[in-house]
Amino acid sequence: MDQCTKDDWDIIIPNLLHHAEHTVADRVIQQMEILRGDHGGFAVDRLSHCLQTAHLAEQDGRDEEYIVCALLHDIGDVLAPLNHPDIAAAILKPYVSPANHWMVQNHGTVQGYYFWHFIGMDRNARDELKGHEFYDHCEEFCAKYDMPAFDPDGVTPPLSHYEPLLRRMFGPGGLSFTAAE
Repeated sequence: MDQCTKDDWDIIIPNLLHHAEHTVADRVIQQMEILRGDHGGFAVDRLSHCLQTAHLAEQDGRDEEYIVCALLHDIGDVLAPLNHPDIAAAILKPYVSPANHWMVQNHGTVQGYYFWHFIGMDRNARDELKGHEFYDHCEEFCAKYDMPAFDPDGVTPPLSHYEPLLRRMFGPGGLSFTAAE
C-alpha cells in the first residue's frame, strides 16, 4: 500500500462503496442461513431464535433499525460462540444508533443473568454495566425479546419476511456512519 497513488484510490473507493451498497445485504442473509439447523442444545435453532426475537420486537412496534438489531443480534453465534455479540455489533455499527449498537454488543453479558449461574459464571456480571446510559435499553431487549425467543411453539416468520428490511438497511442509502464516529 505504500506504493498507492490517488489514482489508485480513485478506483478503489467507488468499488468499495459499490460493494458496501450492493452485496452486504446478500452476505448478511447468507450468514443468517448458516444459523438454520444449528440448535446448540436449545429448543429452536439459532435462525428461529433470531427470527422470533425480531418478530417479538416487530409486534411490539419497534422501528426498523431495532428490528434489524434483534434479527442479527446472534448472527455470529456459530462463528464465534464465546464473543458472538462482538460480531453482530461490528456488522451493525456503521448502520445503527449508538444505543442500538451498545445493546447488541452487550446483550450477551446482560442476558447472562438468566443462565450464567447454571454454568459456573457470575450471573451478576452485568451489574458492572449498570449506570451506562444504554443499560436499560439493553436489559429491556434481553427481557422482552431475546430471552423469550427460544419457544418451539413461538411465531417464527421466514427469513424472507425480513429481506426487504435488510436490503433497505444494508443497501443503497442505508449506510450512515453515525454510530461509527
